[in-house]
Amino acid sequence: MSRITVRDIARMKSKGEKIPMITAYDYTSARLADSSEIPIILVGDSLGMVVLGYDSTIPVTMNDMVHHTKMVVRGSNNAHVVADMPFMSYQIDSTQTLTNAARLIQEGGANSIKLEGGENVAETVRRIVDCGIPVMGHIGLTPQSVNAFGGYRVRGRDCQEAIQLLKDAQTIQDAGAYALVLELVPTQLSGIISKRLKIPTIGIGAGPECDGQVQVLHDMLGLFTDFVPKHAKLYAELASTIQKAFSQYRDEVRNGVFPTAKQSFEMAPSVLSALTTQQ
Repeated sequence: MSRITVRDIARMKSKGEKIPMITAYDYTSARLADSSEIPIILVGDSLGMVVLGYDSTIPVTMNDMVHHTKMVVRGSNNAHVVADMPFMSYQIDSTQTLTNAARLIQEGGANSIKLEGGENVAETVRRIVDCGIPVMGHIGLTPQSVNAFGGYRVRGRDCQEAIQLLKDAQTIQDAGAYALVLELVPTQLSGIISKRLKIPTIGIGAGPECDGQVQVLHDMLGLFTDFVPKHAKLYAELASTIQKAFSQYRDEVRNGVFPTAKQSFEMAPSVLSALTTQQ
């Protein structure tokens, strides 16, 4: 079975099929997502917080993204793999932008790339698409601009911001993006954008009227306990399960309960006898 393409994703919207997308950052999580028939896997720069331990996505580098994208590609066979362009990897000049986008495709093996911004990055999107690299857009709360926004907050609640997001969405579509992430956008505005665009919208904290949804794996599985965003639904609470397993392991090692014969290996009696004789 071949990987899902941007044409397949476009058909999902035209058929009215809701589109699930999930983040993954390594081989194991990618295998689990792919075997669950999640059609799109995002190697998000959110790995900065949930994997690398930073307090934002800003310190994430191109080398980080290429490294983790390789793992996800190796762990998946069918899903369309999208890789984030990290902070300042597409803002300096067109040569650097195209070089970095190409790295995620050539070295990382991604099927497409994602970058943040609206009208301000439209020409960048167009240049990348013209080079044959599919682009997913991202507007609303754009985490790489959190310092400019003064924190993580819903975007588009007032008329001026809402009008700008409508312009951003249309401009990114016109620039050639095949899909658009809407993050922390009011439900009603997401619905208007989703109806106006021909390309699919993928929401995160943007309500049910988007064409698809994306969630951070660590949030939905209850693995990242430092902060649980309002938009995340806990489908499992694995942190407590893992901690319980770790504590049980610790106690069994300390008390000599683990390992048992079941987890150990034996040698042939003749070999043991020979060793004993030599002593």
